[in-house]
Amino acid sequence: MDNTFIRNLCIRCIIGVNDWERTTPQEILVSVEVFTDTRKAAQSDDIADCIDYDRLSQNIRELAENARRFTVEALAEDIANLCLGGPGARRVNVRVEKPGAVRESASVGVEIERP
Repeated sequence: MDNTFIRNLCIRCIIGVNDWERTTPQEILVSVEVFTDTRKAAQSDDIADCIDYDRLSQNIRELAENARRFTVEALAEDIANLCLGGPGARRVNVRVEKPGAVRESASVGVEIERP
C-alpha cells in the first residue's frame, strides 16, 4: 500500500491537563501517514487524484488549534478521523508529540493506527 506523509508538522495549541497548559499554547509535532493507492494519481499527474498534503496540513493545523484537547490520545484520534474522512484514504498512522514535556527527553507522545 502506498502512503502520503507529513512529518513533524509544528503546531502551537492548547493541549494538556495542567492549569498552565489550559491557558498557554505549546508546541506539538504531528506526523501522519495516509495509506492510499497512488496509481491513478501517478498516471493522471493530476492533484485531484492525489491526497493533497498541503490542504491536509492546513486542516490538521486548524483542527489542533481549535480542539483544546486534554490528551494527545484524544487529539491523535481527532486527526485520524480527519484523515480517514478524505477521499482515497484507506488507513492512517498518526503521531502526536509534545517536545520538552518531560525533562531530559526530546519528546513524548502517542502514535496510533486506524483502518
